[in-house]
Amino acid sequence: MMTAEEYKARTARSYKLLLIFAMISMTMMFAGLTSALVVSKSRPDWLKDFQMPTAFFFSTAIILLCSITIHLSKRAIKNDNRKATTSFLLATLVLGLGFVFFQFQGFNQLFESHLYPVGGAGSITISFLYVLVYVHLAHLSGGILSLLIIIYNHFKQKYNSTQFLGIELGAMYWHFLDFLWIYLFLFLYFFK
Repeated sequence: MMTAEEYKARTARSYKLLLIFAMISMTMMFAGLTSALVVSKSRPDWLKDFQMPTAFFFSTAIILLCSITIHLSKRAIKNDNRKATTSFLLATLVLGLGFVFFQFQGFNQLFESHLYPVGGAGSITISFLYVLVYVHLAHLSGGILSLLIIIYNHFKQKYNSTQFLGIELGAMYWHFLDFLWIYLFLFLYFFK
């Protein structure tokens, strides 16, 4: 017969394993997309002098801050510091929304430079950029939704120093999204 503590540990391992499998599948999808981008570089309509929108630099800094704040929220709840946990969770949410804002600002900068993903003035380079960013934003929307659930559960006082699995899973996913964006950003910045 399993004790309640053993059941709790087993359930936590199961949830973490499911999340890891999901992150592996997302990694494979982005690896496929970036591989397709590498193959498409030989096309005659590839933009060789493309400059990354400056808003993407800001969004990269913001997403790095998200990793810090979600980590600090996990550390705070482990110390039963509910006030700090609340502050760091809300900061992560605001920063996550700031990341989305600057991603769309980057798209505005592309439009202002007359760089479009489709149409007569469209470019395969810009099309790949849009696909990669929008797919990442779709995954980020899942992260924001999970963060809203975590914040709701935190306000319902479901987390403490012995029960913080939701925050821990949320932090794992946010760190993954951060790593994924940094990979995409560096790939797009250096691969021309």
